[in-house]
Amino acid sequence: MAEHPAYPVGLRLTGRKVVVLGGGQVAQRRLPALIAAGGDILLVSPTATPSVEAMVDAGELTWEKRPYAEGDLADAWYALIATSDTEANTLASAEAERHRVWCVRADDADAATAWTPATGTSEGVTVAVLTSDAKGRDPRHTAAIRDAVVEGLRDGTLVAPHHRTRTPGVALVGGGPGDPDLITVRGRRLLAEADVVITDHLGPRDLLAELPQGVEVIDAAKLPYGRFMAQEAINDALIEHARKGRSVVRLKGGDPFVYGRGMEEVQALAEAGIPCTVVPGISSSISVPGAAGIPVTHRGVAHEFTVVSGHIAPDDERSLVDWSALARLTGTLVILMGVGTIGKVAETLIAHGKSPDTPVALVQEGTTAAQRRVDATLATVAETVVAEEIKPPAVIVIGEVVTVGPNPSK
Repeated sequence: MAEHPAYPVGLRLTGRKVVVLGGGQVAQRRLPALIAAGGDILLVSPTATPSVEAMVDAGELTWEKRPYAEGDLADAWYALIATSDTEANTLASAEAERHRVWCVRADDADAATAWTPATGTSEGVTVAVLTSDAKGRDPRHTAAIRDAVVEGLRDGTLVAPHHRTRTPGVALVGGGPGDPDLITVRGRRLLAEADVVITDHLGPRDLLAELPQGVEVIDAAKLPYGRFMAQEAINDALIEHARKGRSVVRLKGGDPFVYGRGMEEVQALAEAGIPCTVVPGISSSISVPGAAGIPVTHRGVAHEFTVVSGHIAPDDERSLVDWSALARLTGTLVILMGVGTIGKVAETLIAHGKSPDTPVALVQEGTTAAQRRVDATLATVAETVVAEEIKPPAVIVIGEVVTVGPNPSK
């Protein structure tokens, strides 16, 4: 048997009897996939690990608490033999051979009639890697190949174009705070499959260099529109390209729904009958402070954090923020888009009772190679922004958490 390679095949086990002998670590690793395949699973074992017991308690399989007995494999379609009793394994393997049941043996691959491949899944595709023969079996090598292929499919570095008709539509992808490695796996894969990418200046620009040739990249900041027509023009561009049958990715910085006007785009697409997928992103409101060594919450220091847009000054009649309420909070205040208004913000918070000595940190270009952190207080932050020439994008953190961790800028 070892002279010939194994024949790879996918077993359809839904509703079919599967017998697992042994309730130890091997069964614990293999059972989830058998359960996901829909098998009618019988576990035969005197004992089981707590994880396997939890699967039994959840009703995902039937457990008979006893050793293997002749006849256990009758009517089975597939068997996994993984007990610590070599004699019982040999007897069960012989029974499987007599009943023509495909059988995996955890203790002796040469004596098995089937081998379990190293498997992984990505968006409905299962990758299974098998060694060609028993003599050269190297589980770590096959697992490493599996991991490399699955990771490549997930993050888009291994591009496998769809050749059947794809459903055109738009994916609204949060690109994260700036570091290209902080985009989600799904977001990166959708980028690799896109025909058109509409991005803006806060999207992770380094990812655009990885796009396959032929992908049309549109800078949303350069679309032909007037100042107050920006969002409408972007909506029109998304609809136009999707209606041409293209797969469109709208790449945004951070998360699409955290000051990203993502819902406006979703609503416009829905009105136009265009399907839209939303892929959340890592918000700069949490990730940038973290990258600068600042936890937005910390035991005994801050039990809450509040994220506020600072693009409108507190004394502007268009402001929707209750600054007096924010001044009374004892937790952390995170301000996005507030470089130009931080002086007014600080004045307002102090006027409503916030201590002028409250620590403030300004983190510019967070998570990127250009990241820098500058510390101040509410009383000095306005002059610090000018003196240190702080420019957007920058995240401003106000509160005692600023002083909790080590300051890498010092």
